[in-house]
Amino acid sequence: MVTAAVSERRACRYAGFARSSQRYCPRRPPRTELRERLHTLATLRPRWGYRRLYVLLRREGYVVNRKLVQRVYGEEGLHVRRRKRKRVAMPRVPLPSPTAPNERWSMDFVSDALGDGRKFRVLTIVDDFTREAPAIAVDVSLPGERVARVLEALAATRGLPAAIVCDNVLPALSSCDWAKAAPSAFADALYDR
Repeated sequence: MVTAAVSERRACRYAGFARSSQRYCPRRPPRTELRERLHTLATLRPRWGYRRLYVLLRREGYVVNRKLVQRVYGEEGLHVRRRKRKRVAMPRVPLPSPTAPNERWSMDFVSDALGDGRKFRVLTIVDDFTREAPAIAVDVSLPGERVARVLEALAATRGLPAAIVCDNVLPALSSCDWAKAAPSAFADALYDR
């Protein structure tokens, strides 16, 4: 620490600070009883934050306000523990890259809104090798029957790929009758990502 040959009074006057701010010593009571009870309640209810523990303390007869409970809660390090995310039991295996056109398609829904606020959906089907889009269907609503018609039209004109990768298209297809009566080769080509 470097000290200057200037008095505290003069330094405070130059800096614009009040001298009382330099000499202030906080005199807060230790509140050991409140701290112990807060620890006990936080141990009994680990998923509760300071707001709910404050309500419990008030019900027990403690005369404290929420800000005091928040400060003591933070000083004691009593934070709600974050829940750990469950990991998938099987690790994901990356898909092998396609080596020829029409070997694998990717299928997904995209949604957006018009200038007047009306929403619309887009079904995009992309060839993973050529990055070409063999079909794009745009409508306000794309039910499973419409998706099935688009896929059947593609099967008639281009032929079927070896695999179709999709994120959330399968639930739409499972709701239509086409999924039950689909050709087995086409049904085998569909798999969820």
